[in-house]
Amino acid sequence: MKRITAIIFSFALTTVSTAQKNQLDYYIGQAITSSPLLKDYKNQAALAAYDSLLIVLGYKPQFTASALGAYAPVIKGWGYDAAITNGQNVNALFGVSQQIPNKKTLHSQFETLQLQNLSLANTSKMTEQDLKKNITAQYITAWSGLQTLHFNTEIRDLLAKEEIILKKLTQDNVYRQVDYLAFLVTLQQQELQLRQQSIQYRYDVAGLNYLSGIKDTTAVDLAEPLLSLATLPDAKSSVFYKQYEIDSLKLANSRALVDINYRPKITLSADAGYNSSLMVTPYKNIGTSVSVTATVPLYRYKQKQIEYSKIKLSEKTLTGNKEFFIRQRDQQLAQLYQQLNATEDLIKEINKQLKYTQSLIDVNERLLNSGEVKITDFILALNNYITAKNLIAQNTVARLQIINQINYWNR
Repeated sequence: MKRITAIIFSFALTTVSTAQKNQLDYYIGQAITSSPLLKDYKNQAALAAYDSLLIVLGYKPQFTASALGAYAPVIKGWGYDAAITNGQNVNALFGVSQQIPNKKTLHSQFETLQLQNLSLANTSKMTEQDLKKNITAQYITAWSGLQTLHFNTEIRDLLAKEEIILKKLTQDNVYRQVDYLAFLVTLQQQELQLRQQSIQYRYDVAGLNYLSGIKDTTAVDLAEPLLSLATLPDAKSSVFYKQYEIDSLKLANSRALVDINYRPKITLSADAGYNSSLMVTPYKNIGTSVSVTATVPLYRYKQKQIEYSKIKLSEKTLTGNKEFFIRQRDQQLAQLYQQLNATEDLIKEINKQLKYTQSLIDVNERLLNSGEVKITDFILALNNYITAKNLIAQNTVARLQIINQINYWNR
């Protein structure tokens, strides 16, 4: 029964290793393509074109049609003053009006839309960077699980091979039964650990598919993430700082829009149609009229100054945020580079140790087959080897994750 279970499990591992091999770029591409947030930013940018058209149309002549029928009776001297109401009023008018556009007003309104588009485009780039970082981090986690799975499969295979030899040597009384059983327990523990790692790997791949918007549960073999340190732009040239510059332009535009609200406005109007009180020659009350309306703000209780003060406070906050961003970015990068150097040095040291443990395993394996070494010594050497390999795996993953965090600032 144990043999059957081992064969089935070995087949499951082989299925993983022979499955389709996916690259990191595949998952990043899928995430960008399927991201609803990026699609939303794209649609919002398209909406700005309609808003621009609405501004233009708003200054075109506006046509209206209206009709009115009113009757105000006077009964026994009681009723509305006929001098005001004319007793009755009937009209059917066709009107047209147009607000005279001001160049500064139009410029400020179009600039508002332009800044909205710039902000959307920049936010989209930052969102894309976040997606790349998150997908890469999950990919590294899943890939490291696959490497651990492969390594422990090799250890399991080594133990399984030695188990056959040790069983015969134990039967020949070269080794004690208790030592053989201790070795067998180690083998069984390794198989259980492999099952757990296989489940964890599939779980990590499922998480990667979820983040990438991929609906797929088939087994995959992840290729090694070939990450290298990117050349980072200056802090003030990055998309993250660009958002502060756009916000600064928005505040300047807000100041211009405040000025617009306190500028004179001129509107031309005209109408034509029938307008009559039906009192005198109603058949002649067909006519037209033209008017010019000028609106000049005179005094609004210092509202303009208050709005200016609000903008100044926002500008002060924005300046503080920009300075804080640069300090935090530089500090974080300095820490990441320091961690990267320390991790790479540690990997070199562990690799040196691994050579010794590998040599010790090879020697113990030969001696074990001839019955010249204790099984417990072989297991101890094997555990030291596994510990060293796991340390390398952990620090390799840590190195890739640090590079991923540094490369996040490369745009």
